[in-house]
Amino acid sequence: MDVVCVGETMAVLGPADAAHPLAHQTILALSVGGAESNVACALVALGHRAAWLGRVGDDPLGRRVLDDLAGRGVDVSAARTDVERPTGVYFKDPGADGTGVHYYRRGSAASAMDPSVAALPLLHRARVLHLSGITAALSDSCAELLTHLVVRRAVPGPLISFDVNHRPSLWRDRPKDAAPVLLGLARAADLVFVGRDEAETLWGTRTPADVRDLLGPGRTLVVKDAGYGATAYGADGTEAFVPAPDARIVERVGAGDAFAAGYLAALLEGRTPEAGLRLGHLAAVAALATREDVPAALPRDTLFVPLCQTPPVPSDHGSTGGEPHG
Repeated sequence: MDVVCVGETMAVLGPADAAHPLAHQTILALSVGGAESNVACALVALGHRAAWLGRVGDDPLGRRVLDDLAGRGVDVSAARTDVERPTGVYFKDPGADGTGVHYYRRGSAASAMDPSVAALPLLHRARVLHLSGITAALSDSCAELLTHLVVRRAVPGPLISFDVNHRPSLWRDRPKDAAPVLLGLARAADLVFVGRDEAETLWGTRTPADVRDLLGPGRTLVVKDAGYGATAYGADGTEAFVPAPDARIVERVGAGDAFAAGYLAALLEGRTPEAGLRLGHLAAVAALATREDVPAALPRDTLFVPLCQTPPVPSDHGSTGGEPHG
């Protein structure tokens, strides 16, 4: 298995008519989304083997999650069904400032995940484990799971990829914990993705270099700076920057996950950091152009060909960092 992604995937309810807020809608479409499974789906679309590991409820929404991911080619053989807890749900809420999200995931099946997950054989066959700070906010047992995998390295061997993914609404009960918990996880990971804006909110860092200095040496760090571009700092001290391409924005949800998948795909293939950043941008652009958490298709040829071309001039709205998603 190239990448195993661990986290919560939810049923997503969103209006087909984005001209009006959720409160004024009468018809909602059902889909599936979650930061980690979004990455898994995009990796499969880019030609890699990816698995999603999490928990869903023994309910129609849980079955929809598993069927949807399996239908996209994601391995869900290690996912668990919980007969006592429900599948998490979130609603999309269109607005003038973009799409907001409303979570209903407290007490969900995924919130009961704990360090015992580390014993599953699938994790030990992975080249990369991809995790997210979202999971740390779901429950104490989920936070302990991330500490077990990232800090204690309960599964030796795989590269640990960690997307900070700060979701303030999930930390509402303990807002002061978010900054130190997410910093500790980021410092322990091998590869870290973070938006410049969320790093500033969490830790007071203003520039990508500030984030690098805060985390210290020993890992690869990718800092996404909205419409400006993305910077990768290598564990060996190297630095790469690729500007953000122009993008048509339909919805920002899921763009950061697509970016992470693009970077990971290039990493798995031995490509340069610049190629990883460029592929991340291109995958994010595809996500920005749809209302789905994962683009319906990430055509490999059309995404990889531009890697050898001069990148487009950046716009002031092609965001690949700081956007809300599962």
